[in-house]
Amino acid sequence: MARVSVEYQDHIARVTLTRGDKMNALDDEMVEAILDAGAEVAESGARAVVLSGEGKSFCAGLDMASFAKMAQMIDVDVEAWLMERTYHDANAMQEVAMIWRRVPVPVIAALQGAVFGGGLQIALGADIRIAEPETKFAVMEMKWGLVPDMGGMALLPQLVRSDVLRLLTYTATPVAAAQAERWGLVTELAADPMARAMEIATQISGQSPAAIRAAKRLIGVAESATQEEVLLEESREQAGVLGKSEQMEVVMARMQGRKPEFK
Repeated sequence: MARVSVEYQDHIARVTLTRGDKMNALDDEMVEAILDAGAEVAESGARAVVLSGEGKSFCAGLDMASFAKMAQMIDVDVEAWLMERTYHDANAMQEVAMIWRRVPVPVIAALQGAVFGGGLQIALGADIRIAEPETKFAVMEMKWGLVPDMGGMALLPQLVRSDVLRLLTYTATPVAAAQAERWGLVTELAADPMARAMEIATQISGQSPAAIRAAKRLIGVAESATQEEVLLEESREQAGVLGKSEQMEVVMARMQGRKPEFK
């Protein structure tokens, strides 16, 4: 059975983790399916992505039994496996989260149930996170004597204070959605996170595709670059859209009181 489904409608890609009977826990097949889905969506004409998990939980993290069984069956050089950069600056497990930052259009995660460990790190890869109020979040790795290593330490410091990051990491204690929102892990709460995510995706898909892609690239630079680099990138990205056909269509449509139309 497929671990991930990808559907397209009205320029929106809906990516769904489909191992709901296992709380969408990450086994090797799920990891491969997520990477394939991200690569497919990145090359598609989608203008926004909604990322979700079927069933009661978005993703409860690693399927520890599956990975333990794999390690017993295969002679794995763990250090070589972890240190190999197979996807740009990441290994395969890190890319499960980071690929959503590399997808050139906004990704909105609709979250419910358990968002633990690797599941949380996948959600952090999204641009926006919408959570049902009963959702629980945890940096779970310490429970297993591990550290977060699926992109969490690249993404979490952009969202939460250092003391919050340390508390979450050291204790592995699940936190409620309301607390997660206050700390910055969650963008907003919604009784129906999928409906809200689709609403946001629909709004984004009606904007200039070129400007949206440029904005995602620019925000990525702004989060880590120097002031000089950010100012230069602002100018570079603006030069790529200003006066071009899509931007002129936006101007004409606004002046005429209609919705812009993009090819």
